[in-house]
Amino acid sequence: MSRRCSNHARPAIQGCVDGIDQFIDLCMFNATDKFVMKGLSRFSNWEPIAVTNRARRLAGWYLVGLLLTGCALGPDYRRPEIDMAERFRMAETEGQSIANLPWWQLLRDETLQQLIHLALKENKDLQQAVASVEELQARLNVTLMDFLPNMDVNANAPVMGTLGGFLRPGFATPFNYYGQTTLNWEIDIWGRIRRSNEAARADLLAREENRRAIVLTLISAVAQAYFDLLQLDSQLDIAHRALASWQESVSIAQAQLQGGMISRLDFDQFAAERANASARVAELERRVVQKENEISVLLGRKPLPIARGHALMGQLTLLEVPAGLPSELLQRRPDILQAEQNLAAATARIGVAKASRFPKLTLTGFLGVASPALSNLLTSGSEFGVGGLGLAGPLLNAKSLGFEQRAAEAQARQALAQYEQTILQAFREVEDALIAIRTADDQFKAQQQQVAALQSALQVANLRYEGGVTSYVDVLLAKRTLFDAESALSATHRLHLVSVVQLYKALGGGWAR
Repeated sequence: MSRRCSNHARPAIQGCVDGIDQFIDLCMFNATDKFVMKGLSRFSNWEPIAVTNRARRLAGWYLVGLLLTGCALGPDYRRPEIDMAERFRMAETEGQSIANLPWWQLLRDETLQQLIHLALKENKDLQQAVASVEELQARLNVTLMDFLPNMDVNANAPVMGTLGGFLRPGFATPFNYYGQTTLNWEIDIWGRIRRSNEAARADLLAREENRRAIVLTLISAVAQAYFDLLQLDSQLDIAHRALASWQESVSIAQAQLQGGMISRLDFDQFAAERANASARVAELERRVVQKENEISVLLGRKPLPIARGHALMGQLTLLEVPAGLPSELLQRRPDILQAEQNLAAATARIGVAKASRFPKLTLTGFLGVASPALSNLLTSGSEFGVGGLGLAGPLLNAKSLGFEQRAAEAQARQALAQYEQTILQAFREVEDALIAIRTADDQFKAQQQQVAALQSALQVANLRYEGGVTSYVDVLLAKRTLFDAESALSATHRLHLVSVVQLYKALGGGWAR
């Protein structure tokens, strides 16, 4: 068990000295008033005790001494040691991480930028996250109020009924007119309140990091969905061209079948390819509308058509994508920072649970005036008051509080495991994105060569068919292969664009607004 005396508390403790002095001055009248903190001499056989300034000072400094020796129970939070590599495994280039770029410099399509701006303004998940941060800020302020004394004011005015023997001045009963102020102030000797505030502050910071994570996820989600939509547009264009080509092929095959130049089997194969192309067009049209609906929800509005900017193959990509240093993830990624704050909160709650097992010291008192007659309420002799120290500790529930401490320690171990798992997942996402970018680039270059070769093969097949060297089947096969290659090429370009966005997200980019 560690004990910590906060240096930040010492100015507050000096303020407590003055506050305690003022409280004692208010509660302790001089001897001529026949009132002392020890009791109400007016209604007892006690003799009035003169309270000197020295006695008041001794009582005040006694309380201050308790504060000075009081320390926060439980462990102080320290960031766990994490084994960090010097560089990412799949990193090829050195330099400043692309996560240092604001998102609008990474995503340069102006239409996409407008969509992201709209999402950041209207997305419902983000609005919920912002309201959640405001909630935790209010709860932290409530926790901070625990440092201050609780003071209540109440008054009474009898309306009907009497009770003999209780109608005496200076005695607050339902049969007297009275007004009183009560004070209850817990002296935070064991640091329960301090640890509670640490936990509340960490909860607030964790919720703020959650908001940042939602912002980053929203930016990447809109960008990925937009690139998906552009890929579907590209594939739909290819599918329309394929359908038109197969429609032309079926018309030619129909004439050849009637002339006895081809068999019924060949014609049926052409008709099947046309039907397959038509089905592909219908599928892509459905997926386009569904993707538009997905983007509309991200934008916080009902499903509507989505504007497009540059076509998929016109989207520019970065020539280099440096990932930076692995250690930067701990200070940049919001989900890691959120997990760390959750760990800090769980650590602080161990101190809360430990402090709850110790007695609570409270400063209590009340002041007021009471009289059977309203006209005499403020006259001499109607005042009353008392003040003192209260000590309350667990007895029958002491063992259950011990189990509460064990539960808090177990929750801290869970938070630690979650923190370490979040870091491992972050490294995996970075490495996955890096290898995806590298291989997608190589794959795209190879597929470009494939498309160029297939375009040349189609030209040769057309020339051979026109020269009567080969049948039209060779032309059709060359077309089908070319369409498939063009569709694969657009998918690979989309993969490269999305991988860059995923790397940006994995590195914790998007801090600039």
